[in-house]
Amino acid sequence: MAKKPENPNYKVVAENRRARFDYAIEDDIECGIQLGGSEVKSLRIGQSNIAESYAAVEDGELWLVNSYIAPYERAMFGHEPRRRRKLLVSKKELADLWNSTQRKGMTLVPLVMYFNHRGIAKIKLGIAKGKKNHDKRATEAKRDWNRQKQRLLKEQG
Repeated sequence: MAKKPENPNYKVVAENRRARFDYAIEDDIECGIQLGGSEVKSLRIGQSNIAESYAAVEDGELWLVNSYIAPYERAMFGHEPRRRRKLLVSKKELADLWNSTQRKGMTLVPLVMYFNHRGIAKIKLGIAKGKKNHDKRATEAKRDWNRQKQRLLKEQG
């Protein structure tokens, strides 16, 4: 069977690899991002970072705080690199996010920023709970054991 050609529009722009180590991700949600023209151009060439950023629900709106999108040199009207960017979700999703952050004590952590198959900038937020040091050690020990188990099975088979 012939393979489908990979979609040229889909492209991962920034990834927060540290998020899965520092947080226990319970659920995730896809959001749109409100961007200016020079920000989109900068994202297309892959100049962004979401490692230190987080999302917050304030005044009935969802905001991405402390994300970095590098200035685009050839832009006529530039943008501020670390400005707060509005995230676009439905009212029901916004209510669920507010409920999980305010009542349940969860955190909204950006996991990955990408262009979807239609070429529209999206961000995947993880609804997460912070891990303690002993939780991180347990996760690392489990990962090491699984790696060792695979190695042993490979040697036998």
